Amino acid sequence: MQWLDVRSDTVTQPTLAMREAMFHAVVGDDVYGDDPTVSELETLAAAMLGKEAALFVPTGNFGNQLALLTHCQRGDEVILGDDCHIVWHETGGAAVIAGVQLRTVASDRGVMDPAEIAKRIRVGSDIHWPKTGLICVENAHSSGRVVPLAVMAETAAIARRHDVPVHLDGARIFNAAVHLGCDVKEVTRHADTVMCCLSKGLASPVGSMVAGSAEFIARARRNRKLMGGGMRQAGVIAAPGIIALREMTGRLAEDHANARALAERLAAIDGISLNLDDVHINMVWFALAPSIAVDGLMAALLAAGIKANPPEDGLMRIVTHWQISAADVARIADVIAAYVTSGQ
Repeated sequence: MQWLDVRSDTVTQPTLAMREAMFHAVVGDDVYGDDPTVSELETLAAAMLGKEAALFVPTGNFGNQLALLTHCQRGDEVILGDDCHIVWHETGGAAVIAGVQLRTVASDRGVMDPAEIAKRIRVGSDIHWPKTGLICVENAHSSGRVVPLAVMAETAAIARRHDVPVHLDGARIFNAAVHLGCDVKEVTRHADTVMCCLSKGLASPVGSMVAGSAEFIARARRNRKLMGGGMRQAGVIAAPGIIALREMTGRLAEDHANARALAERLAAIDGISLNLDDVHINMVWFALAPSIAVDGLMAALLAAGIKANPPEDGLMRIVTHWQISAADVARIADVIAAYVTSGQ
């Protein structure tokens, strides 16, 4: 049986070209700055993301926490959405690593009202207040929705007026750019720093990038070492990252189209609730009617060779990626439809 894994786009296996690049990678000790493959990846990432410099880090979680640590002083306050990845899925790292306080803004699947952000910026020098050290935004959001450029631009303008930097959690920033129909630099221009993942829909086996000014990246490089992220012959894992940026970013529209096709199939099934307007990238979120036995559905999927995560807080997510074809999408939809309409 050929397994289909749609739990996330983090499950992607490296392509054959990536495996060959890993085998042939020229390496050196990156802590000394001697790994030419890592240097090539960092130069490429900086250029593509529209920043002066970039830094290779082990994970996206690491990259976000490194950005907080480098931007902020201990005791600073960080403004960000109440449903963002940093708040929900980074194990409270902001408190442990950067020693900062998180001040959340109500977010509609990644979209924060800029006026609400402005209200939370600490203006003045009251000794009782923490200092506003950073604003964090996320695009594409982990809900699968993409934040409009106009919202990002307005947020950036408010931040600049108050001399507060903006960090962009851009784990799926290239997906966001594809949905918006623009170059990725049109998204990143509204942030001082950005983190993007190489190991999600771009299929690299490991790694993320943090990009920003040359001065920021120099400080971040020191903090990466402090956090235990200084890697030695890292060119063997940087090599597939180069392919991820040069080649895999150009095929993300295919994943989006497959997600859209799956969403349209699922939306037509009685017992499934799905808003097609929410399908922006490679994620399909949907709700099951209370009468549908979740355990039975998950068993049916497994029996058909499909790995999926069960619903969380009432919503189930299926994620497409380079190893999920249009035919695979049809197979997944058929299995779900057969179970839901069978009356279990």
